[in-house]
Amino acid sequence: MPNPILVEVTRGDLVESVHRGAVAVADTQGVIRFALGDVETPIYTRSSLKPIQALPLLETGAVDAFAVSDQEVALACASHSGEAMHTERVAAWLARIGCSEADLICGPQSPRYEPTSQAMAATQQKPSRLHNNCSGKHAGFLTVAKHLGAPIADYVAIGHPVQQAVLKAVTRLSGYSDPAWGIDGCAAPNFALPLAAFARALARLAGHQTPGATRILRAMTTYPELVAGTGRHGTALMRAANGQAAVKVGAEGVYAAMLPGLGLGIALKIDDGAMRGAETAITVILEKLKVIAANAGLAHVPVINTRGTIVGERRAAAALRGIEL
Repeated sequence: MPNPILVEVTRGDLVESVHRGAVAVADTQGVIRFALGDVETPIYTRSSLKPIQALPLLETGAVDAFAVSDQEVALACASHSGEAMHTERVAAWLARIGCSEADLICGPQSPRYEPTSQAMAATQQKPSRLHNNCSGKHAGFLTVAKHLGAPIADYVAIGHPVQQAVLKAVTRLSGYSDPAWGIDGCAAPNFALPLAAFARALARLAGHQTPGATRILRAMTTYPELVAGTGRHGTALMRAANGQAAVKVGAEGVYAAMLPGLGLGIALKIDDGAMRGAETAITVILEKLKVIAANAGLAHVPVINTRGTIVGERRAAAALRGIEL
């Protein structure tokens, strides 16, 4: 059976496009409190996995050995926009551990933040590896490698001690052994989990059930602009939640949330990979859980044409509107 339609986009009086997907909500005991759609087929967790990929930074003691700040922990969990507040902090972090941009294995990437991209184009400055949205995650990997005395040249290899530490964190928290893996956009391994297992892992983070969870949650909710960027959906969600939700977007329509006050983890995936569908779905779920106010203006997004006229909207479909959490 196909996954249900979670989000629809209208134009005039008609629904023009739809986004199918699935969602799982788990508690700290590993119980699936809510499921909609297929939550048992593994999906690549993409950048939504970053809070778990950051755990070895905390659990190995590297965070203390190299005086890693909460702002840098937030960057280790980030898919940032390549703004100066991101790149300058990552550069300083690398210098402090005796590394440089050249040690980052992620490739150069144009900044997502348009004013930064425009300013760079005006001065003919080329994007660097620091601008890669995953540069903070890679700085975290390098910090762990340095602390463990492991080689830094191949820190993204699946057999490297850093990635093995990530894999152990993934399997320990999710309860899902031997996950499939593939290479993410930034060259690091990414692990595939069923949404149910991913939600369980996120709930255990939300419940502070592993060393480092408290620091990760604090860093993400205190510095959402570092986790995402200026004007980003994730930034707006965490600001609207006022510390009650740490959220993390991933490519291909994946979104994750940790709710420490409720002890819940949420994992969702939009089948067609559309980020607009994932953004609407996670927002509606957080509204249903009363983590953000229904009048925050984040769930219903107007469709606007080139003249600035509202011609439709993006909204939750009936299957998502009707759920009770």
